Amino acid sequence: MKRAIRYLRFSNLGQSNGSIERQELYTDQYIEYNKILLVDSFIDRGHSAKTFDRPDFLKLQQFIKKHQGNVDYLIVDQLDRFSRDAGEAMTLVKKLQRQYSIQIVSVTEGIVFDYDTPGSYFRTGLQLLLAEEDNINRSIKIRGGNYTARAKEGRFMSNLPPFGYKKEGEGKERTLIIDEEKAKIVHFIYESYLRDIPLNVIKEQVRKMGFDRGGNMAVERVLSNPAYAGMVRAKAFKEHPGGLFPARHEPIIDMTTWNVVQNKMMKPDRSKKTLDDEIPLRGILKCHCGQPLSGAPSKGKAGTWYYYYKCKHSRHNNISATKAHEQLLQVCQLMSLSIQQVQAIKNKAEASLNEKFKENQAIAKEKKEELLKIQEKLYAVEEKWISNQINRETYNRWYANYNSEILTLNATIERYSKDPKSGYKLVSNHLTMLTDMEYVYNQATTIEKREFISMVFDSNLYYENGIYRTPTMMPSLSHNYLIMKEKGLLELTKKGISNWKSLRVEPEGFELSTQ
Repeated sequence: MKRAIRYLRFSNLGQSNGSIERQELYTDQYIEYNKILLVDSFIDRGHSAKTFDRPDFLKLQQFIKKHQGNVDYLIVDQLDRFSRDAGEAMTLVKKLQRQYSIQIVSVTEGIVFDYDTPGSYFRTGLQLLLAEEDNINRSIKIRGGNYTARAKEGRFMSNLPPFGYKKEGEGKERTLIIDEEKAKIVHFIYESYLRDIPLNVIKEQVRKMGFDRGGNMAVERVLSNPAYAGMVRAKAFKEHPGGLFPARHEPIIDMTTWNVVQNKMMKPDRSKKTLDDEIPLRGILKCHCGQPLSGAPSKGKAGTWYYYYKCKHSRHNNISATKAHEQLLQVCQLMSLSIQQVQAIKNKAEASLNEKFKENQAIAKEKKEELLKIQEKLYAVEEKWISNQINRETYNRWYANYNSEILTLNATIERYSKDPKSGYKLVSNHLTMLTDMEYVYNQATTIEKREFISMVFDSNLYYENGIYRTPTMMPSLSHNYLIMKEKGLLELTKKGISNWKSLRVEPEGFELSTQ
């Protein structure tokens, strides 16, 4: 009695199990009619026939190798269950017959593949070619539909919506709606990344905030996804160029911010940075030689751990972290502003923002005029292409150039059209905290403390001979710089100049004087 194994497959998990049942029915009838002994069955559910990289098909090949000479047939319902790649399929079936003496039987097509029989070889090749042609036609229809949906209709086509969005509607009317709570986490990711917070730290923070997407690269996918800027990406299709196209959903991140992030991600910092709450100034505070200070604990004789900031040069700084932090808190106390100073900042900021908004409106108007001109040029190129005045290569080149300019201009217009007053109201509600800068620093997280120091001293805070030194300090917080110097806390100097310039305090802050 002849012995056989059976292979069944269907590609769409959404299909009815009747597809497999139908294949089982027809192959069972063939096996029973021809009095063949079925040794084993292999079934791939939800796998395409484009390649042979399918779980049960791989098991099937291992089975054939192991039981060489004990299996006569590999039975399938139709050859397209076996493969839709004609070239690869013909190579494999020839190998099975020549190397393992096993033949492929297509039950419903009535084909028993025999490489030594011309008619059988021709029919098998024809069926496989027809299956591959059908696969190509389906692929063209799918790719064409996807291109139209993305490039022309601006639809987001993936099943899973990006984090920060939820799907709403059915069919072609389905679109992305912003989930306001999750969108805050997306904003945090982008803002933190642009503030040079290490990615591993961002990932720890967003997990605590409720970011639930799996995978080590989940945050990187958020940073690179154009959907957050209100765009969708479409692959080129036939003569139609690929690229980014405006989407129908609202953006969470403005286009300018997204572009800045993409440029930054092209040259990422691969070094893994760790933060320690006990030594927040590590890497921020610098030795007088300019080398950033490292930080590490040291165990005392009684078994207690003490933290220090150290320079890599042995004879340079080796500072007690406790002393350095106490000095810094005293500096923060002297940075505190009076109620009158805070009110003056509010008044000046509001007036400045009003003036800036007027300037921005003028710039936005200019950019809108530029946008109209670029759009007219794009329409002209499209008309020339439609009327066969230019070839496809020329059209693609100019389309890409003009489309890139349009995206940039739209992002610029969006940025300059925003009214800054809404952001100012949020800031002004917290300006009174400037009257107690020690409290502000103490309440900050380690990340916020590092950002605070970098911002106030423009990343130029040094330590030498038991005192902080800086050539740059935020003017509005430097009003007590003389007291800071007298107390041996901080000295504000201009590094690299032999004749030190003095500083004269003004109502708005301070200015340099050569007197």
